[in-house]
Amino acid sequence: MRKVDGVFVVVPMLPAGQALDEQARMQAALVESFIGEQAIEHFVLWYYTPMALKFTDQLMPAAVIYDCMDELSAFAGAPPELTRLERELFRRADVVFTGGQSLFEAKRAAHQNVHAFPSSIDVPHFARARRGGDDPQDQAAIRRPRLGYFGVIDERIDYELIRTIAAQRLRWQLVLVGPTAKVDPADLPVGPNLHYLGPKSYADLPAYIAGWDVAILPFARNEATRFISPTKTPEYLAAGKPVVSTSIADVVRPYGDLGLARIADSAEAFIAAVDEALTDSAANAERRRVRADEFLSGLSWDRTWNDMSALIKQAADGRTTRV
Repeated sequence: MRKVDGVFVVVPMLPAGQALDEQARMQAALVESFIGEQAIEHFVLWYYTPMALKFTDQLMPAAVIYDCMDELSAFAGAPPELTRLERELFRRADVVFTGGQSLFEAKRAAHQNVHAFPSSIDVPHFARARRGGDDPQDQAAIRRPRLGYFGVIDERIDYELIRTIAAQRLRWQLVLVGPTAKVDPADLPVGPNLHYLGPKSYADLPAYIAGWDVAILPFARNEATRFISPTKTPEYLAAGKPVVSTSIADVVRPYGDLGLARIADSAEAFIAAVDEALTDSAANAERRRVRADEFLSGLSWDRTWNDMSALIKQAADGRTTRV
């Protein structure tokens, strides 16, 4: 257990080789023990995954929140009981948050109190990229122009798109920052202009973005990306970079519709969109940044938290009234 900025971070350590039911039993005991040790009496259960129901079923919270950030059942390796547990979580939840508009539209019929909270942003943090500065050591030797992506490199990425762009535009350097998950690194596209820099800390991301010419969202269009709302879209814009993305619903609406991101799916169209971004006039690029800044001025994590907090209080008050 450790405490970070006033928040206890508790990570269960379980013996290897335990059956799933035994793992759930042990985690339930650990949770109850922690609540007892800390003398916690009034608490809210905030779920990011329905799988956590397996070891919190016995608790008596003031309110239950389901923060539905993704359609987890569509991800590779999703547990077979996830869909059943999500139905149970919808039954128990007092309020449901979704991580984007398309996910809200998919889930709103499942619960009477669902609210969309698309990705927000720490604008000053990513705006540091606009000031430039020294390139990180592992990026400094990469030539320009650079097309950059940061995030998890998993089944949501369109590898054929990346492979084709790299092959058809050898002068362009594709920089991918982030860990790999659920894919074999040996199967990733390779080439002299493809650079996998691995995971980086949140604090270091602006320094990497500062050295890119175009920020890209090369997502595949599949079940795993159908409802995603990439947080990196507003982060790229706050960094002052032109954005090119495939037609992910929550990028098209609002960013594509507002002209803040270029949308393209085929390799030919994606290359044309990047070409356009690279050759855009300074005046056009500045106008796009000004429009992006106006849009981003309405986003902040403080505002998101204040709105969520009000809904949680209503949920807790409503549960007390029912009791």
